[in-house]
Amino acid sequence: MANRLWKEKYKLGKRKQKVLLQARFLVSSMLLLLIMSDLIGSFSLFYLSFIAPTLCLAVALLALHRFITRPSHKVFLLDFTCYKPPVAQAVTKEEAVDILHRCYKNANEETVGFVRKNIHKSGLGDSTYFPESLLKDPSDQSMEGARRESELAIFGAVDKLLVKTKVNCKDIGILVVNCCLFNVTPSLSSMIVNKYKLRDSITSYSLSGMGCSTGLVAIGLAKQLLQVHQNSYALVVSTEIITPYVYMGNESSMCLVNCVFRVGGAAILLSNRPSDSQSSKYQLIHTVHSHTTSSDCSYNCVMHKEDEEGQGGIAITKDLLTVAANAIKFNITSLAPLVLPVSEQVYYLLNCFIRRLHMANIKPYVPDFKRAFDHFLPQAGGKMVLDELKKNLGLGEDDMEASRMTLYRFGNTAGSSVWYALAYKEAKEKVKKGDRVWQMAFGSGFMCSSVIWHAMRTINHEEMNPWSDEIDGFPVDLKNIESFIYFNSKVA
Repeated sequence: MANRLWKEKYKLGKRKQKVLLQARFLVSSMLLLLIMSDLIGSFSLFYLSFIAPTLCLAVALLALHRFITRPSHKVFLLDFTCYKPPVAQAVTKEEAVDILHRCYKNANEETVGFVRKNIHKSGLGDSTYFPESLLKDPSDQSMEGARRESELAIFGAVDKLLVKTKVNCKDIGILVVNCCLFNVTPSLSSMIVNKYKLRDSITSYSLSGMGCSTGLVAIGLAKQLLQVHQNSYALVVSTEIITPYVYMGNESSMCLVNCVFRVGGAAILLSNRPSDSQSSKYQLIHTVHSHTTSSDCSYNCVMHKEDEEGQGGIAITKDLLTVAANAIKFNITSLAPLVLPVSEQVYYLLNCFIRRLHMANIKPYVPDFKRAFDHFLPQAGGKMVLDELKKNLGLGEDDMEASRMTLYRFGNTAGSSVWYALAYKEAKEKVKKGDRVWQMAFGSGFMCSSVIWHAMRTINHEEMNPWSDEIDGFPVDLKNIESFIYFNSKVA
């Protein structure tokens, strides 16, 4: 009996102990909830007063950083400069004939007469520039003379560009140099890196062998590089070195280059930084490159070779105009859908449809490119080339003025000639905000390149322009200059 009572008391004690533990747990839980609520209230107050604003500021700064450093597909042209040689290197047409005659070691009278006739009918004036090496007697066609010519032209243009843009050399991340003939070791791009102490990580290229179109090909390459290198500057340099490549034989087709090519060079600074959009001159819109190299006629049209006597030079066949016209046609076919108004494209397609089905005997419709562009700047390759372009594209003499004056004043400066033409437009203060500029160049291969720019602002008079001190004397009347009949002009 006593044992049973003890067991019941023990069980009752156990129950009280459990109840007491449960009560203590409930009290502890309530106290913990009260403490947590106070902590949460304090944390909420701390969050609202300090952490939340800090997080918002951090998110805003991060978004601003991403906006500033985001990859930009827009490419801007900050500025460009053209090299203007000293007056001591200027030659008249007759002086050019005499200098070239001196270089022709075994020239006959027929060759001299051919050169004289071509120079006087090429569209060049009496103040184009020869390199120093050719002005010497005897002429200096050595490697040292060629390097001297390249340094004067390239450094002369780049020095002015750096002054105009005030860009630090160390900020330039891309360098593209183009020179068709003069391919030296170390390269011309290495020469620039060494001269201006550009950074070790710079992406640099030297282009050659593509004729006068190389200058715009270089712009296309720089554009592609700026698509993958964020917040970068790209320096593009275009020139041609003629010192070691003056032909000294009697082959007429190889004398043509001597008659029209002259000293020149241009430096262009491109950027993909959004912050440069306000200070830039132009925005790059399109680059279109095409070639007809698969054709043997096109491939052999302009070629560096030796004549029968072993004299080296650039041979140009009589099919040049035909080949150039076909290359331009292919280039324009690719360019037209990108730039022409819809109405012009419809007219062109209807014309092609009617002619293809022989529904009517009508002429091919030539789109009115003047509706797509405000300024057309073809390469100043020669008077006959410009005449053919004017005729085939249905352009007026005003449209050809800049290129004709470039040819007259500076001669054919190869890849840089389109920049002398643009400088002419700027010196005449004809480039207004919103204008569209079409640069076109062609070269061996046969290649044709087009680059389209959009003017970001109105361009006023500038001091560092090769035309600035003489622009009031242009344009000059060239109507009395006859064309030199050498090339075939039938378009295939």
